[in-house]
Amino acid sequence: MEENGKHAVLALEDGTILYGRGFGAETQVTGEVVFNTSMFGYPELLTDPSYYDQIVVMTYPIIGSYGVPKHSIQDKHGLPLHFESDSIKVKGYAVHTLSSPSHWASGMPLNEWLEKEHVPGIQGIDTRSITKKLRVNGTMLGFLKVSSSEPDRDQIKREISRLEDPNQLDLVGRVTASEPVSYESGPSAPVVVLVDCGTKYGILRNLLGIGATVIRVPYNYSADKILDYEPSGVVISNGPGDPSKCTDTIDSTKGLMETDLPIMGICLGTQILALAAGAETYKLKFGHRAVNHPCLDLKSGRCFITTQNHGYAIKSGSLDGTGLEPSHLNANDKTIEGIRHRSGRVFGVQWHPESAPGPYDTRFLFDEFMQGVTRR
Repeated sequence: MEENGKHAVLALEDGTILYGRGFGAETQVTGEVVFNTSMFGYPELLTDPSYYDQIVVMTYPIIGSYGVPKHSIQDKHGLPLHFESDSIKVKGYAVHTLSSPSHWASGMPLNEWLEKEHVPGIQGIDTRSITKKLRVNGTMLGFLKVSSSEPDRDQIKREISRLEDPNQLDLVGRVTASEPVSYESGPSAPVVVLVDCGTKYGILRNLLGIGATVIRVPYNYSADKILDYEPSGVVISNGPGDPSKCTDTIDSTKGLMETDLPIMGICLGTQILALAAGAETYKLKFGHRAVNHPCLDLKSGRCFITTQNHGYAIKSGSLDGTGLEPSHLNANDKTIEGIRHRSGRVFGVQWHPESAPGPYDTRFLFDEFMQGVTRR
């Protein structure tokens, strides 16, 4: 037991039960258990809306060494520099060892941040063994509880028996903007509508950085409402869950694709583009979640190292007849990582070109999108 006296248990739907030391909030949660192999970037990871309703297991053994950065550290656009939304979106957090922070920018320890935002955490477990199990058997549902009392095994079994799959819900509706928000870049700046399916601040940061005025709209905005803003381009953002549940977004995207607007999809946004064109998506066995996924450009043969966080992908072969074609493949499992319309004005990538955290290899994609915007 730690000095704080918190017990913790993480249980998987296959009956696996792991006991550890608790940190963060004394509460219990259920969700989809996924793993991330990143060595850094946990403030960005924890606030990424794509992780909504997920319990994240970190393979890197020491987490928390630089604490939680201060919200007062902002970029030139007034957005928090080290956070991807206004709160923690992860449902629960599992690490091998929680480290005490030692960094000039730390505003509080990780433990304190999770407690403040009512998120439970577990440490002292073999996170790599969980990862191996998920890689072999696929992503599982799970239950995480932190309390001051010893876990009750019978209660744990009862909780396992009534786990529900969050991917059956409309998760995007829970993380989207409630109303349009405008971010100005200047009176003569081209207007780009950002369809918010759970967008990261990093996407906003990059769009503002290339000189666009961004209007962030809810995911269920119709094509007509979006076109009322007279945009010069549209970006469809990342987000959580099954893309097929975003029926309103798919419908509006169909309408937008019939215009001459440049459209860029990021992560879930790319899956939305594919579905709107008539292609199909499917659930990956254990998803892509890391900052080091290699992606091959099918045109140039060049390999880019990318940041990824997605559990669904575009079904190979389903793009036939849609006007879209694969532009990138994952070098590890050969899944589709990028698509492009034959017209050249519509494209999407499964990864995060804004990084946040991760490599900057593909930030040029925002410039490519902006070139299409300014040519109109």
